[in-house]
Amino acid sequence: MAQLPNLPRELKSIQVLARFSLRMAILMAFAAFDSIGFARSLVALLWMAAILSAVVGAMRREPPFDTVLNHWDELMAYAALCSLAVGFIRTAPV
Repeated sequence: MAQLPNLPRELKSIQVLARFSLRMAILMAFAAFDSIGFARSLVALLWMAAILSAVVGAMRREPPFDTVLNHWDELMAYAALCSLAVGFIRTAPV
């Protein structure tokens, strides 16, 4: 009887990059139409996306330092972008 190949359970890095790009486009679209301003709403949405990535990564039991990209890497990207946006908010003139 023929054996089925072991399909990897990890997401491919290309899929993770595509998912990250799509989420960023959606987050930026929602932030553009918010009443509190683009930067402040983007910071809040990036925090929510980071928390969501942490929860999904923990539920799927993905290893944090894997050879392929996963939800933990997305978490780091959202946190870095959030920190960058906070830095721009604080240095921008009022």
